[in-house]
Amino acid sequence: MREEFKDKNIVWHSGAVDKADRVKANGHRCAVVWFTGLSGSGKSTVAAEVEKRLFDRGCQTYILDGDNVRHGLNRDLGFSEEDRTENIRRIGEVAKLFADSGTIVLTAFISPLREHRAQVREILAKGEFIEVFVDADLETCKQRDPKGLYKKAVAGEIADFTGISAPYEPPEMPELLVDTSENDVAASAAAVVAYLEQHGLICPG
Repeated sequence: MREEFKDKNIVWHSGAVDKADRVKANGHRCAVVWFTGLSGSGKSTVAAEVEKRLFDRGCQTYILDGDNVRHGLNRDLGFSEEDRTENIRRIGEVAKLFADSGTIVLTAFISPLREHRAQVREILAKGEFIEVFVDADLETCKQRDPKGLYKKAVAGEIADFTGISAPYEPPEMPELLVDTSENDVAASAAAVVAYLEQHGLICPG
């Protein structure tokens, strides 16, 4: 549940253009496609390919990527349990604003805890949160390791690293699972786009 505002004088201001107006103008519904998985599973890569395919169809879309967000909005946060919680809370609120603008927002965050992902789902309208589990076994992620993070984590140079020294709780009932150990980027992205089509979020291509 959301916390109560500390200042009771803060109220939500609605504009003259609402979400329904924006959805009609865009020609597609809004959604938050939440990619979750281990580091190296392919979240950002698949999200980028999905965005390109949606953009080519004329969809209003944007990616919120874990590393990019930590360059600005969340640059003050580390990787403690408290900071990870706040990181996802902020992203959830930003994603909600994007959804309110009629956008299909794609997020690529490890977001290791089910509780945190459930909190984001709760603040969005029914059907707007689409959890995509980008599944790849730990050994595959270690082999990819584009940033050399697993090597550092195993060596003890990085503390609280998900999959090594911190837990990852895989989704129990995601809207979609894509296995990037067995499927390439194109096939994984196609599965996501197909899901959006099948559930009426975008028109068939």
